[in-house]
Amino acid sequence: MVSPISYGHGRGVVVHPAEPFTPLAHGIGSQHDLPISPFYAFAGAFAALFVSFLALGLLWSTSRFRGEDSGLALPVALQRVADAPPTRTILRALGLAAALLVLLHLLLGPDDPAHNPAPGAVYVLLWVGLVPASLLLGPVWRLLNPLRTLHRLLARSLRRPRTGNHPLPARLGLWPAAAGLLGFTWLELVSPDPASTTTLLIALAAYATAQLLLAARYGESWFADGDAFEAYSALLARLSPLGRRGDGRLVLRNPFHGLDATPERPGLVATVCVLLGSTAYDGFSDNPSWINTLQTSPLGRTPTATLGLLGSVALVATLYCLCAAATRLVSGPHPGPLTAFAHSLVPIALGYLIAHYFSLLVVEGPRTVSMALGTDNAPEPAPPLGPGGLAALQVIAVVTGHVLGVVAAHDRSVRLFPPTKAVAGQLPLLTLMIIYTIGGLSLLLN
Repeated sequence: MVSPISYGHGRGVVVHPAEPFTPLAHGIGSQHDLPISPFYAFAGAFAALFVSFLALGLLWSTSRFRGEDSGLALPVALQRVADAPPTRTILRALGLAAALLVLLHLLLGPDDPAHNPAPGAVYVLLWVGLVPASLLLGPVWRLLNPLRTLHRLLARSLRRPRTGNHPLPARLGLWPAAAGLLGFTWLELVSPDPASTTTLLIALAAYATAQLLLAARYGESWFADGDAFEAYSALLARLSPLGRRGDGRLVLRNPFHGLDATPERPGLVATVCVLLGSTAYDGFSDNPSWINTLQTSPLGRTPTATLGLLGSVALVATLYCLCAAATRLVSGPHPGPLTAFAHSLVPIALGYLIAHYFSLLVVEGPRTVSMALGTDNAPEPAPPLGPGGLAALQVIAVVTGHVLGVVAAHDRSVRLFPPTKAVAGQLPLLTLMIIYTIGGLSLLLN
C-alpha cells in the first residue's frame, strides 16, 4: 500500500495510481496541464498590486488603523465565560490530553504514517490546523499549549514560582521562536525520515525538555516568545477579527487593526522570513532540477537540502532588508525601518500558507482524525475542490496576501513619513511585493 502521506522532501500527498486527481500539499500540477493560464495569473496579480498602490496613494493620505485601541466590545457575559477559570482549565486539559494521545501513538503505534495518526497530528493538525484556528479564534495555542500546562503542574508540585527566577532579556524578543520555527521546518522538509516515530519522539522530547528548562528559569512568560508554536499562532492571530483591546476587553475588530498592533520586537523580521522562506523552499523542493541536485550533490541529500532551506530563508530576509534600506534612503531616517514594516509580511505569509497547505489540511486532516478514532479503514476523503478550483484558490490567496500587505505598509508609511515622501517611500515596498509575487506564483504555476 502506498502511504497517503510523504512528509518531508517538499511533498505532502502522494498521488494514488487509482485516483484521477489528488492535490499536492503545495502545488497544483505541472504547467502543461495547469487549469489557469500563467499569463492571466501574473497579469491579474500585477494589476491588483498596481491598482491598489495607486488607489491608496490617491485616496489614503492619513493613517486609519488604531492598533489595540480599536474594536467593538463583545457582551460582558461572553467575556466572563471566555476568561472563566473553568474554561481555561478545560482548554488546558484538552491540550494536554491531545499531547499525551500523540505520545502514546508514537510509543505504541506502528512506524507507518499510513496507520499511525501521530505524524499527521504534528504536521497537519498542529502545523497547518493552527492557521484557520488562529484566524478564527485568536492565539488559541496559548490556551492549549501542553508545555504551559506541564510547567504549571511542575511548578506547583515542586513549590516553585511560575514566574521563574530570572527576568526574560528584552533583546531576545522573538528570536527563540524564529529558531524553533526554522528547526521544525527543517524537521518536516529536510530531515531524512520526518514521519518516523523515532525521529518525532527524539525531536519532540528535545524540544519539550528545552522549553520546560527555559520556562523554569525565565517563568511562564517564556512561552509567549520562546515557544515557536505560540509565537506562530499569535502572529497569525493578528489578522483575526476576534481580539483584545489594550484594556483587555474582548472585541470584534477590523483585522487590519490587529495587524497594526503587531509589536516591533527583535526577531519579528526573522520569524516572518522563516515562514516565507520555508514555504518557498517547500514549493520548489519537488522541482525535478532540485531533486536532481539533491541526488547528485557531493555533500549528500540532507546537507544540500539544509543549505537550500537556509538559502531560501536568507534570500527572503535579504530582499526585505534591502527594501528597508531603500525606504530609509527615499523617505528619510527612521529609528527602526527594519521592523517598522515587518507586519506587512504577515498577510503575505498567510497567503502562502493557505496556497501551499489548504489541500493537505482538508484531505489529510480528516484522515488523521479517522485514524486516531480507530476508523482508518474509512473511505478516502475526496478533495473539496477540483484542479481548477484549487488553482484559483491558490492564486487568489497569494495575490490577496500581497494586496493586504500593500495596504498595511501604506498605512504605516503615511503615519511615519511626511506626506511628500510617504508614497515615494513605498516604491521599494511595492518592488518587494512584486518580487515576492513573481516568486510565489512561479512556485505554484510550475
